[in-house]
Amino acid sequence: MNVEGKVALVTGGANGIGLCTARELLRNGAKAAALLDLDHCGGENVAAGLNNEFGKERAVFVACDVSKPEELKESFKKVLDTYEAVDIVVNIAGIMDDADWEIMVDINYKGVVHGTMLGLQHMGKYKGGNGGTIVNMSSVAGLEGIPIAPIYGGTQYAIVGFTQSLKHYYDKTGIRMLTICPGLTDTAMAARFMSSKEHAMDLLDDETAAIAMASMQKQPPEHVASAILELIEKGNNGAIFVSENDQPPYAIEFPSYATLKVPI
Repeated sequence: MNVEGKVALVTGGANGIGLCTARELLRNGAKAAALLDLDHCGGENVAAGLNNEFGKERAVFVACDVSKPEELKESFKKVLDTYEAVDIVVNIAGIMDDADWEIMVDINYKGVVHGTMLGLQHMGKYKGGNGGTIVNMSSVAGLEGIPIAPIYGGTQYAIVGFTQSLKHYYDKTGIRMLTICPGLTDTAMAARFMSSKEHAMDLLDDETAAIAMASMQKQPPEHVASAILELIEKGNNGAIFVSENDQPPYAIEFPSYATLKVPI
């Protein structure tokens, strides 16, 4: 998909990777970017800054808690009322907080599911739409797990499995289902996790966590945003891109589980 002239809806869009993605889309000719984020995050000022940078009415902020389905549904409606179309949905909103894991599941997994379902309803050809692209953000923790945040890792695996399952409906929906899996990225979410001393399970101690986190190489959120743009422009339906260690993104493919058989 060429993003020029397209309308994008980005959850978690007022900060971190979400904001950088919205900026990257606008920089590359997107007609508009709708930033969905919490109402106390300064989103109005962020949208105003993007409009100053790229032109009037290119960005709009919509206050939304993705863990609340009715708020998310209403937010999609507001974006459609404003721009009369949505062509790209990027589900980025998430937290990394195993100590408050039930809320994390609502945001990280249920939020992505609801955002995807709304994208399918409004863009899907089987619903009278024109098709489009949905990008769901997982993590490298959704590809091999993360021992310092096992419940977070579980939500990321769930996003990968959910998105891969929906790729099989492309002929019906006309919507490419894509997944971006970043490594550790320099965001407020990562900083909060790094500084937290609260863990959900007594398996993890501070020393083990500190050693594990010290071995991780950070990358700037702009790097991930660039990878998301490349995924939207070049990714085939079902594509999974990894963006880590500030290196160029690469695609991965899952082999059929039957090819992974080993003797018992």
